[in-house]
Amino acid sequence: MKDKIALVTGASSGIGRATVEALLAAGCTVFATARRMNRLATLASRGARILPLDVTDDVSMRTAVNNILAEVGRIDILINNAGYGCYGSLEDVPMEDARRQFEVNLFGLARLTQLVIPHMRQQRSGRIVNVTSVGAKIYGPLGSWYHASKYGVEGLSDCLRLELKPFGIDVIMVEPAGTLTEWGGIATESLLKNSGHSDYAAAARGTVRILHATENPRYASPPKIVARGILRALQARRPKARYPLGKGARLVVALRKFFSDRMMDGVIRLFLKIPSQPGSG
Repeated sequence: MKDKIALVTGASSGIGRATVEALLAAGCTVFATARRMNRLATLASRGARILPLDVTDDVSMRTAVNNILAEVGRIDILINNAGYGCYGSLEDVPMEDARRQFEVNLFGLARLTQLVIPHMRQQRSGRIVNVTSVGAKIYGPLGSWYHASKYGVEGLSDCLRLELKPFGIDVIMVEPAGTLTEWGGIATESLLKNSGHSDYAAAARGTVRILHATENPRYASPPKIVARGILRALQARRPKARYPLGKGARLVVALRKFFSDRMMDGVIRLFLKIPSQPGSG
């Protein structure tokens, strides 16, 4: 890992920040990027090189990539970490919010990857890590736009892995379970705003309990656990396609693998205390 050049998005907090710290400790030169530059000061003091980057702004992405190449001449590692959760029923979430969810979680990731691939392809090496979620394996009511975006990242990553393998570029998916970050609070805020007082309020109450669990150390893992998993994947001679990480991640993946859709629906309804018939419960 020593002397590798890494670009990390969403580095201002949570998994992104912890990943930058892990890469710096491993000897990488790390470009930590985010929209909120003021929150990158601590990483800069630890040796990270900081850049503004908004994954919904093409000029911002092109400028960041060009600046890195001008300064150090290569990018060996791309960590696509930027993302958030937009929650609420499909009926309640405004299409403008839904489109932004995809712009950040999927299209921004894809566009930045487009910009980096030619340089990795030219150097015949590179590793691209896409931070997805166990939410790309399971699902729940009122999370349709978020889950759809993460399912999309997984489909994109599977195809990209085959496209880039002949050029010596590995594509790796990291699938965190509940992680102690700002994600849960942001998702809860959007959920209550969109569906907290609608006909989906009962489902919203159940979903809030799940989102709050991502802020509880009993059920969720610290970001450094995910960062360590990312580092292991980058250090592996032959990395796996997927790395479920954090408390409960492997259990969730196993349940989805062996449970039928009907069984999963029943477990989720029971867990969230959602009535199976209108007016019941």
